[in-house]
Amino acid sequence: MSDSDTTPLPPSIERVLKLFRSLGREEKMQALVSYSRKLEPLPDRFKDLDRGEFTVPECQTRVDVFPEMKDGNLHFYADLDARQSPTIAAFLAILFNAVNGHPPATMLAIPGDFVQQVMENVGLAAREFGLTGIVTRLKRHAANAQAAEIASPLRDSQ
Repeated sequence: MSDSDTTPLPPSIERVLKLFRSLGREEKMQALVSYSRKLEPLPDRFKDLDRGEFTVPECQTRVDVFPEMKDGNLHFYADLDARQSPTIAAFLAILFNAVNGHPPATMLAIPGDFVQQVMENVGLAAREFGLTGIVTRLKRHAANAQAAEIASPLRDSQ
């Protein structure tokens, strides 16, 4: 058993997993449709950035994810065509709901099987690789943000 198996999940992540474990296939599909409408629009301040480092190449659909660190907490935003990819939009809304406004450690605590737990029995296995790529990329951003915070702990207070 690894350390991550014995470390309790942050409450926001545990709530998401508990909810999706409790839902049947039809309820899960309805929840995904509902969540797909809840993804925040990309703020204007990100629209002119070079997308290269923010694009998730593992996704079949073009998805750009943008991290923002403020007062020790991370906030993620995404740019994608939610009408073309409602499943991706829903998954991002679910994930962002669990990790936005929390320290990077919350994102880093997402279990390796998060995608499988949330999407289990939905019948969208073809999307799993891209969704896992999104989680991996967000964890990389969180690790970088956490390392920057450790290197400069007084940055927010200056």
